[in-house]
Amino acid sequence: MIIVTGGAGFIGSCIVAALQEAGKKDIVVVDYLGTDEKWKNIAKRELAACVHPDDLDAFLAAHGHQVQSVIHMGAISSTTETDADLINRSNFTLSSKLWDFCTAQKCPFIYASSAATYGDGELGFSDDDSQEHLNALRPLNCYGWSKAVFDRKVARERDENRPTPPQYAGLKFFNVYGPNEYHKGSMKSVIAHIFPIAKANEEVLLFKSYHPDYADGQQLRDFVWVGDIVNVIMWLLEHPEVSGIFNIGAGEARSFYDLAAATFHALGLEPKIGYKEMPESLRPKYQYYTKADISKLRAAGYTRPMTQLEEGVRLYVQNYLNAPDPYM
Repeated sequence: MIIVTGGAGFIGSCIVAALQEAGKKDIVVVDYLGTDEKWKNIAKRELAACVHPDDLDAFLAAHGHQVQSVIHMGAISSTTETDADLINRSNFTLSSKLWDFCTAQKCPFIYASSAATYGDGELGFSDDDSQEHLNALRPLNCYGWSKAVFDRKVARERDENRPTPPQYAGLKFFNVYGPNEYHKGSMKSVIAHIFPIAKANEEVLLFKSYHPDYADGQQLRDFVWVGDIVNVIMWLLEHPEVSGIFNIGAGEARSFYDLAAATFHALGLEPKIGYKEMPESLRPKYQYYTKADISKLRAAGYTRPMTQLEEGVRLYVQNYLNAPDPYM
């Protein structure tokens, strides 16, 4: 039995799809489905169970002995959420509970960390998982803090030789895009936001820059295709000897202009791109540059190439956003 928390969400549902396609049986999704159409993300999947998070303790008590691995993607992922108690309970506390379960059960634990742990990037984007380095990071929001504090817990328990799961991997995702993110509202990728505007052949408006080193639209991000995230996780399941905290990104920094232009080109259109004011509340916390250092992942043995931006955008636009059935 493989448990995927957040399994009806964006990244989680793509993982569930890959597990099924790989012939894995007894996949268990743990997630809130709510009243929107999030259920469509898993409508094509064969599941052993779909468990509400409030029922997870009872499920583990009854079926924990059958669990072979836990892939923990479930979290409050909004960088603008301000209820710190809710974030702590949903992110740090649940992660700690599942860490303890996998330690006792002696099964692998793969979990979502985040590039939000790097804060403004002043200290760079190295996935050095020493306690000294992790303790020095200063996230800019509560979501980033909740991921950082769990990474520190993992490193501390490892260094103090406390019991740990036989395999653990914390994955610091950068700017992920791809199918099944439709339910995420304001937290959807920029591609998903601008697609309907580009399809209508109208002007897409990107944020102006307020940094002298970056022109409007030239703010840089590491945009990573969700299929690359899934490939890394599937590889980790096949390599139980690999543990640690790893950056997962494309390994290159590209501009929002490039992203928008690629969206137009995937539709066979010439780009129409303009600029708008950034909300004042966002300006002090805005990141102008991110780039994943993926050398540690490569050194661990992962050799598959990461998808280039233009190809990933083409796949997303043509196979999903602009397709009759947009779900993975």
